[in-house]
Amino acid sequence: MSTPYPFTAVVGQTDLRLALLLNAVSPAVGGVLVRGEKGTAKSTAVRALSALLPQVDVVPGCRFSCAPAAPDPGCPDGPHESGPGGARPARMVELPVGASEDRLVGALDIERALAEGVKAFEPGLLADAHRGILYVDEVNLLHDHLIDLLLDAAAMGASYVEREGVSVRHAARFLLVGTMNPEEGELRPQLLDRFGLTVEVAASREPAQRVEVVRRRLSYEDDPAGFAARWSGDESEVRARVVAARALLPQVRLGDNALLQIAATCAGFEVDGMRADIVMARTATALAAWAGRTAVLKEDVRQAALLALPHRRRRNPFDAPGLDEDKLDEILDRFPDEEPENDPDPQPDPGTDPEPGPDGGPENPQGPDDDGGGPDGGGGVPPQGGGPQDAQPPADPAEAPADSPEAPRQPSAQEADGPEQAAVRADEPFRTRMLSVPGLGEGADGRRSRARTAHGRTTGAQRPRGQLTKLHLAATVHAAAPHQKARGRTGRGLVVRKDDLRQATREGREGNLVLFVVDASGSMAARQRMSAVKGAVLSLLLDAYQRRDKVGLVTFRGAAAELALPPTSSVDTAAARLEKLPTGGRTPLASGLLKAHEVLRIERLRDPSRRPLLVVVTDGRATSAGAVGGDPRELTTRSARLLAAEGVASVVVDCESGPVRLGLAGALAADLGGPAVTLDGLRADSLAGLVKDVRTAVTTSASHTTRRAA
Repeated sequence: MSTPYPFTAVVGQTDLRLALLLNAVSPAVGGVLVRGEKGTAKSTAVRALSALLPQVDVVPGCRFSCAPAAPDPGCPDGPHESGPGGARPARMVELPVGASEDRLVGALDIERALAEGVKAFEPGLLADAHRGILYVDEVNLLHDHLIDLLLDAAAMGASYVEREGVSVRHAARFLLVGTMNPEEGELRPQLLDRFGLTVEVAASREPAQRVEVVRRRLSYEDDPAGFAARWSGDESEVRARVVAARALLPQVRLGDNALLQIAATCAGFEVDGMRADIVMARTATALAAWAGRTAVLKEDVRQAALLALPHRRRRNPFDAPGLDEDKLDEILDRFPDEEPENDPDPQPDPGTDPEPGPDGGPENPQGPDDDGGGPDGGGGVPPQGGGPQDAQPPADPAEAPADSPEAPRQPSAQEADGPEQAAVRADEPFRTRMLSVPGLGEGADGRRSRARTAHGRTTGAQRPRGQLTKLHLAATVHAAAPHQKARGRTGRGLVVRKDDLRQATREGREGNLVLFVVDASGSMAARQRMSAVKGAVLSLLLDAYQRRDKVGLVTFRGAAAELALPPTSSVDTAAARLEKLPTGGRTPLASGLLKAHEVLRIERLRDPSRRPLLVVVTDGRATSAGAVGGDPRELTTRSARLLAAEGVASVVVDCESGPVRLGLAGALAADLGGPAVTLDGLRADSLAGLVKDVRTAVTTSASHTTRRAA
């Protein structure tokens, strides 16, 4: 096993380190969600935390880490006799994004359960993580069925395994830590609320800080053991401080004044529910204990709010996380300071500068602004010094990276054809009707189209292709029954062999690739009209987020079409690109359809099981053939029929307005083999029959093509 990167050697990342240490002091805080770009020491800091946790006492031989002083009465390995326990290091268990349900909760040996009547249970990751850390890297990409299991375990402190009438229950109380890159998609709201704290991390833009990150990274790679040894003293100090803070925690007094500050802050920021109040109270108490105080001060409440509230204020995935610090100070200033009483000498405040470290030379040559690192891209300073906030990305969007949502959109060459109008804001989003892809797919779990999945209603049985996960009991008995005499059955039990087992086939819902093709030409440029169009697309994006889809955005205007956003799970990035979309120029509708065809072809090679849904937002006018040349209308018809012939399910959102309507969007929908719906008809309360129309899109597209060809 390789030597882990020391926690105290992570540069900067003050909030990240503090949030992790507060959970080490008080696991009741409820875990940490770390959001940030790649290469910012997220995983490094989390994996290094386990070395700072105190050892845990366990019952010898118990696979479920029962405490000797209070063993779980329902432990599958119990009952346990009272006696001395053994100490072991706290575990950090990683949950892979692609893990199976059985790997997470454990598995029963179905064959032995049926043939021998015994509960042969193999514990899963939830049992391993009991009284330790459960770490999920890229937690936003976790499948829904695993999220459901995590939510249940986090809420009840126990894991339940049910297989055909056989039940196993065991304790599962763990510190949940997740890391994610928001560009790859947002987290499901129910799981987001289960994280006690959240922190945003970003790499420093200061050259001197980045130099130190690289220096320590290279030093660690050259000699991991030697590098860790140089930081062992700081590791021991922080470990001792965690133990001392845990011992002091029960003595910390959370006064009425502090409780009023917490309640006023949560009410002032209109946070839903009461979990935020409870988490803030626990966090403020842990902050006081970490500082060596027995009273919670206003500064503790303020820091607790900055860690516990940002992710609970989001009303939809397009809201930027964060907290208005001026408003926070205004709320807290209504309350007088409360001085600590009879406090011992406080520990150094987490915000003070650290002493020079052991890695040779001045340990913080850059000054106070240091940045995170380690094997993910950084190195560091002792966290007991805390360090100040990391340097933030440039506030000016013009300085942002070209591929970030904040970057100003530069007009491409094809947009020079016609005057460009400034981007307009989208109307308020609304609830849309369900759009789905016809047929039965086999894509990733989601909430849009019918599919064969590991979860859902049982529709039949088949021989298992791999490990048996969902037993179809009736089919298994039916397969074994004719062979009982030949197998020499003498008692009442059924003789079951492995080739008798049958796997249940289930039907649920899958997530799709929703590709938006948006007309941004001059015919769409009326300010009120484009605001309504953007509001409709924004509503569909919100629906795609809720249904766990991937989304992409193709726009066309001027002389050609462009892929404004490659297919991604980050619908908020798509919304940001849509918000900055300008309009103007001619209408190369065929170019938009051909660009969509190219995108879908490439995505089909990358992920053949994810079926696409094409949403074309246009008034149907085609005034330019783009770079291809020829008659625009004829080229548009041929492009639409090409998509229809390949079975791409399509919906046309008709944006034509005014008393005189040409019906061009309806003709385009007929060529695509899908329905056309107006902007008003897209709303959930007025879109009758659209689901039925979409589901018949593939079957009707061939007849449309044949009829028009004749």
